[in-house]
Amino acid sequence: MFLLGIRHGLLRNPTGKKLAKYLESLGPIFIKFGQLLSTRTDILDLETAKDLEGLTDSCKPFSPVVLKKIVEKELGKSIEEMFDDFDETPLAAASLAQVHSAKLKNGKSIVIKVLRPNIEKEVRKNLRLLKAAAKVFTYTYSESHRIKPEEIVRDYESTILRELDLRLEAANTNLTRKNFSNSEELYIPEVFWDMTTSKVMVLERIDGIPCTDIKTIEEYGIDKKRLAENGVLIFLNQVFRDNFFHADMHPGNIFVSKINPKMPGYIAIDCAISGSLSNDERYILARMLQSVIKQNYKSLAQLFVSSEWVKPDSNIIELENTLRACCEPIFEKPLSEIEFGKLLLYLFQSTRPFGLSLQPSLVLLQKTLIHIEGMGRQIYPKLDFWGIAEPYLDTWLKEQFSPLKLKNFIVENKDELMLKASEMPGFIYEALDDIRGYSKNKKSYEEKIYKMEVELQKQKYIIRFFGIGIILVCGILLILV
Repeated sequence: MFLLGIRHGLLRNPTGKKLAKYLESLGPIFIKFGQLLSTRTDILDLETAKDLEGLTDSCKPFSPVVLKKIVEKELGKSIEEMFDDFDETPLAAASLAQVHSAKLKNGKSIVIKVLRPNIEKEVRKNLRLLKAAAKVFTYTYSESHRIKPEEIVRDYESTILRELDLRLEAANTNLTRKNFSNSEELYIPEVFWDMTTSKVMVLERIDGIPCTDIKTIEEYGIDKKRLAENGVLIFLNQVFRDNFFHADMHPGNIFVSKINPKMPGYIAIDCAISGSLSNDERYILARMLQSVIKQNYKSLAQLFVSSEWVKPDSNIIELENTLRACCEPIFEKPLSEIEFGKLLLYLFQSTRPFGLSLQPSLVLLQKTLIHIEGMGRQIYPKLDFWGIAEPYLDTWLKEQFSPLKLKNFIVENKDELMLKASEMPGFIYEALDDIRGYSKNKKSYEEKIYKMEVELQKQKYIIRFFGIGIILVCGILLILV
């Protein structure tokens, strides 16, 4: 049925609205796929992505009897032994799991997240169907090379399979909680590890205001400007300070704390989907954002090419002009009126002819950025995202090459640095010995050169930091002596 729908229904007139309607008719797993698809503005056109954003994820709850059996089997005790109170009516019922409130014997209020029965079997069946559909779509739709359906399904598979083990979500939750342990901006509920398994997770119950409930936020006298700005700082700290970000920060997962209206903060739940970037990606991203803010399009174009976001043979001048044409109209507005989400979407659209290619982690980041800014502007319409981001990025980039940062890097990685440094001469001598035999074995020579290039590429940052570290230490010694 799904394949027939793709072949005969969607391909005649492939629109986002038709695709959204069809995915919704197929059930919760396909709806979730459509939601993820809506974030892929690097490969979908804006209109299609916006049509898919309207998909909902409200599902029927499963039987309380089945629910209790799962909880008791997983935790090894009866409901009566573990809880003073257990609400059979779910607080939320999603496509993969549902959440119930309860009270422990010690009086603590908690929530229990339970995976749906046989959900893994259902998910894997749907994934097989999606993969088959992606193949049909690839061979029958003329624009499939642009949409890359098989790549999208692979990304979706990786994301949804991680969500089928609640211990991974618990670990993400715990790490985010540690990262913001002394923060006023963000609170993460406590995980009860002794009551958490792959199918059941128990968390502290939080009391917050849904971030979209502006009326209640105002009734509590919460400083909306500060609240919106704190949302931007949370995002920047997660990406650049912690290198671990909550990648599913839609309004249903974000609440506003009632505790301190003058110094307001958020409460975040559902850390199942998280993201992190390589040091390279973070550095390049920070420089790109800085180039956009400072309207340095030549630098931005060069970064697009050097980071391999576009084809290596792209014409720098043409790319620079394309980026300027994309960004200049937006910067005609006052800084506080520039919407980062829209700018990012325009950038993806304008650079598509140059063969835009992004890593899945950066797609997750894009989705998170758009959610954060969207919520912030809803709470406080005059939110100045750029005004907050610019000084933060300037400071972060300066810190990356500060003597203190280099010293800390050397101290933390001294064993690995010494090991790599001792390995490099041997590796190079081995390669040189083989090069001497080039006339006897050309093929071996070419393989060795390639191997050396790959190895040097892998270790270029370690070598760079090691070299700078040596210079730094020598400089300190010269000063002291």
